[in-house]
Amino acid sequence: MLAWTAGVFSLVAFPVAPAGEFVPVTAQIIKTFRQGSANNELGPLQFLGGLQYSSSDRRLGGVSSIRFRPDGRSFVAILDSGDWMTGQTVRDGAGRLAGLADISIAPMLGADGQPGSKSEMDSEGLAARGSKLIVSYERQHRIAAYPDPGFETSKPRPVDMVIPKRELRSNGGIETLAVAPAGSPLKGAIVAVAERSIDGDGNLFAAVLDGPLKGVFKVSKEDPWDVTDGDFLPDGDLLLLERRFSFTGGVGMRIRRIDDRTIRPGAVVDGKVLIEADMSAEIDNMEGLDVIRGPEGDTRIILVSDDNRSFLQRNLMLEFRLTE
Repeated sequence: MLAWTAGVFSLVAFPVAPAGEFVPVTAQIIKTFRQGSANNELGPLQFLGGLQYSSSDRRLGGVSSIRFRPDGRSFVAILDSGDWMTGQTVRDGAGRLAGLADISIAPMLGADGQPGSKSEMDSEGLAARGSKLIVSYERQHRIAAYPDPGFETSKPRPVDMVIPKRELRSNGGIETLAVAPAGSPLKGAIVAVAERSIDGDGNLFAAVLDGPLKGVFKVSKEDPWDVTDGDFLPDGDLLLLERRFSFTGGVGMRIRRIDDRTIRPGAVVDGKVLIEADMSAEIDNMEGLDVIRGPEGDTRIILVSDDNRSFLQRNLMLEFRLTE
């Protein structure tokens, strides 16, 4: 992390994970979202700060999704290598992100109780509900539930995908798992959204996995955007994180807000864009989104990136406040 000493920021490592799982992490603070601009007011969002982090341990990287605990500090994330990553955020005196601590990485176990290859354990979506962590996998498409606590050492149980497996593309399967608020029309159901699996009209396959509205629905897809993660706001609306990439235009990201009242079997849903950014902003391959409650009761959005374990890309954690 960055520590403040005698008016100077310095890099400090945090090798504080459990014995056998030490993952030292260093981080640099990001203060402004758009390069060359100190204005962090972004329409309905306010950028609160972020981190660029790295480790000498090659296992760190490839973050696909992240879910924070109710304390808003501790988190569980999944890596596309088929690993769990747990840890905590560190904040400065003003409450801004300042570093990461207690970072631990452990392999996910398959149905046979053993770690698998990347093609078997390419984990993409993560949801936390009650005493379960629910994970979606692509390539070998499936959804599985792990006990929480105990997810790092337990075999999973299968979860009904609802979406027919034949409709899921090899590298574009279920990318998003999110749990709706209990008081919303979805009544605490788990919602799944595919990354690039489309129907004949070009709409993304999605599904309510349980509850009274269980069934398949669709999400309007706008090329070149692909869905990479999502979560529900306290009022019930669904936020979807989307990414685009081209060799000429580089990477872009945006967040779309879907009215939860429109989510039902057979529907095609769409929503307004809250923010859109390109490489002129502090973004990379943004893969994960979580909604947390701030210390003042405000609604905050955490985004994380997948560096693809490439020296050309970065591991980022960005924090925004919803000001609408």
